[in-house]
Amino acid sequence: IRLSSHRSTSRCAEGSEQKNRVRNKLKRLIAKRPSLQSLQERGLFRDQVFGCQLESLCQREGDTVPSFVRLCVEAVDKKGLDVDGIYRVSGNLAVVQKLRFLVDRERAVTSDGRYLFPEQPGQEGRLDLDSAEWDDIHVVTGALKLFLRELPQPLVPPLLLPHFRAALEGSQKDLYKNRMTAHNLGIVFGPTLFRPEQEPADPTAHVFYPGQLIQLMLTNFTSLF
Repeated sequence: IRLSSHRSTSRCAEGSEQKNRVRNKLKRLIAKRPSLQSLQERGLFRDQVFGCQLESLCQREGDTVPSFVRLCVEAVDKKGLDVDGIYRVSGNLAVVQKLRFLVDRERAVTSDGRYLFPEQPGQEGRLDLDSAEWDDIHVVTGALKLFLRELPQPLVPPLLLPHFRAALEGSQKDLYKNRMTAHNLGIVFGPTLFRPEQEPADPTAHVFYPGQLIQLMLTNFTSLF
């Protein structure tokens, strides 16, 4: 019994000593690892675009609007304004994630689908959203909405929300003290100002569309008249 007890104690001591050696090696290894700043300075690590602080991203790119946001908006202006459901219809999630990966990692896509590191940073600035790969404009809008959703802080800081809410309530009190909004005025004056020569097949259409026309005229008075 004494012999087995001695052997057991020796094994425990050896095991503890080995654990201490491993622990000390790990501590030395962690202590020697380069800092994040040094990796960034050497170009071995680059901040991502998605999920980055907006202020840091703009400062890094030297602009007030991230280049990826500008590219997406320009693509929508070019080929998306006549697309039904723009910004509402969801794009293919897999392709959206592929676009996100490309922008985050700042990599160039070769013809055979491989990803290669570019020679210079800022690959998202040279991203061609006119290529056939991003032909579905809903993928571009989906990536833009994903970028905005993943901001660490929303575009409108939460601290300002009470001020916006107060401004909204104040404007409603000033403009609509009698609760007659442009929509309500359209309902009232639409049938009066637009009287068809013949009764339409659907009587509700006589109320609905003229009301919309009056609302359109009231809300766009300056540009129309």
